[in-house]
Amino acid sequence: MLAHLWKFFSAVYEALRYSVYGSLGFFCRILPSPIRSYLFTRGESDDIESRGGPITRNDSATVAKNQTLETSEDQAILPDGIPNPVIYEPRLGETLSQGSTSLIVRLKPGVVVKCPRYSWWHSGTVDTTSFVKDIKHSFEVEEQLFDILGTHPRIIRYIGTSEEPRGLLFDEASDGNLQAYIDQHNDDIDLNLRLKWCRQAAEAVYYIHQKGVIHSDLRPDNFLLHSSSKSKLDILLCDFGGSTNGADIDGGHLPDSGFFNPCKPWVSTEAVDIFSLGSVFYTIMTGHWPYKSPGPFRSVVESNEYEERVDTLFASEEYPLVDHLTGGAVIQGCWKDRYSDMASLIRDQNLSFGPGLLAMDMA
Repeated sequence: MLAHLWKFFSAVYEALRYSVYGSLGFFCRILPSPIRSYLFTRGESDDIESRGGPITRNDSATVAKNQTLETSEDQAILPDGIPNPVIYEPRLGETLSQGSTSLIVRLKPGVVVKCPRYSWWHSGTVDTTSFVKDIKHSFEVEEQLFDILGTHPRIIRYIGTSEEPRGLLFDEASDGNLQAYIDQHNDDIDLNLRLKWCRQAAEAVYYIHQKGVIHSDLRPDNFLLHSSSKSKLDILLCDFGGSTNGADIDGGHLPDSGFFNPCKPWVSTEAVDIFSLGSVFYTIMTGHWPYKSPGPFRSVVESNEYEERVDTLFASEEYPLVDHLTGGAVIQGCWKDRYSDMASLIRDQNLSFGPGLLAMDMA
């Protein structure tokens, strides 16, 4: 049954994605989540970077938190929906974590490789298997975009490509991803550290926008934390497989519910990233997503219910109260389209945090 559904929805995907969503955006966002996922997700990635355990030495808790979602939702589609996928199982190095489309392997201390879960170079059906083609495209997009981005202190450092195991090489972040860290340590995170993360997240997005790159999937899972001899728990932005750069490079992704404005067109723009940042800042400052209780989802049903609830509220321009939060005006400004670009957001952020807090941030 799922196989037939997959083929049917793939056939009508392109036609419906723009014509239906463009005219009935809110209706599409409030469809039941499984149907909406098939119809309207633009190549939505669920690789390990998207699912909360990228490039990290300490990701076991994160993998555990996503196990229910992977097993129940992603893995159930694969046997019937993908003809003859060739599973890729690299034998070199320690596998740190894995999702339904990629895995992270440590090659040596401080260096990891992001590998595809399915081998497109061995799959005889790759030309007709959209799922495997999407994985291949995601890796190609990420490689191209890291060549454009170069190096920056707020972006995970890309080293190059690897042939065996096949994949993309990165520096290894020392402290996992931001979402997992908040889930585990929220009560111990002081205000200055939260403000530093907000500021560094803004710096990362400002930089990529200067390079013409739109991330298109900003959320706490896609920010890593790294401690060096000079500083503690600095933000590093990662996972560019769904990102865009002009008309030539398009990873085909958009943010998840809670980080996307369902009233807006289904198109990647700088405004999409800025809206998402509002929810990232909110999560950093409160310890949970907008309209969500702290901690990971306990089931697919709970995740789907959250998506429908937050989409309905955001579509009505109902956002959580932020007046009590330091930087709350900036969060509200992101959600309410106050900022035309990242430069104006950062100016407001600097004013909101105040010189005393910024000085402590810089220390």
